[in-house]
Amino acid sequence: MKKILLSLFVVAISFSANAQIKTPAPSPSSKMEQAVGLTDVTLEYSRPGMKGRTIFGDLVPYGKLWRTGANANTKVTFSTDVTVGGKELKKGTYAIYTKPGASSWDVIFYSDASNWGTPRKWDDAKVAAEVKVDVIPMPMDIETFTMTFDDLTNSSAVIGILWEKAYVGIKFETPTDAMVSKGIKKVMNGPADSDFYSAAVYYLQSGKDIKQAQEWIDKAVAMNSAKPKFWYLRQQSLIHAKAGNKKGAIKAAKASLMHAEKEGNAGYVKMNKASLKEWGAM
Repeated sequence: MKKILLSLFVVAISFSANAQIKTPAPSPSSKMEQAVGLTDVTLEYSRPGMKGRTIFGDLVPYGKLWRTGANANTKVTFSTDVTVGGKELKKGTYAIYTKPGASSWDVIFYSDASNWGTPRKWDDAKVAAEVKVDVIPMPMDIETFTMTFDDLTNSSAVIGILWEKAYVGIKFETPTDAMVSKGIKKVMNGPADSDFYSAAVYYLQSGKDIKQAQEWIDKAVAMNSAKPKFWYLRQQSLIHAKAGNKKGAIKAAKASLMHAEKEGNAGYVKMNKASLKEWGAM
């Protein structure tokens, strides 16, 4: 009995040791990151090899949905909205499926990127964009399935797919001009009230130059004089109090209290009343 148990123990140890041996993946994974203008784009895919096989029209049949690589979904992630084939893709992650053909491919951006291979049940509602692209013949075999970022500009790029003697490119466009123009307009117009407010509150909470904080919070409040914000006024009262301007602090607290009562914000009503009592104004 002891001999049997010992033998089983040895077998178990051997199996455990074998299970921990690492070997190269037949289709190793790859991850690429590329900035296109102000958009960050990431490609994640696996890379099968030809290994003496005929690929398109055989291993990968023409006209059939293909996972575009091997193993899990081939995925692309956009950090901003982009345009593919004239259709907007919201920022996020998409699976790239294809239907290869001899002279053209259908390329599909699918909103569910959690599948292993192709979905068990296809859902047309998850097709975010679909484009047809021409096949460009290569003068030599591309042994390993490869994806690239090609033809980079400030506002566009091409996702390239190469394998065997085929290259297909899927162009996408990014909103670089709109993003830059928005930034220019904001800078040229000067800081927004929220910028002054955030900077002032940071200075107050960090114990930095209170006079500078006072200048910034006053600008933020003034920029909202037509429709005062009670939380801006609350911070103005605290900053003025910290700066030694008790009169200004009381004035701001009373204004904050009035607008907080109008908005039904009990928390700010309570805080302002407590401060006014502390400063001898109630």
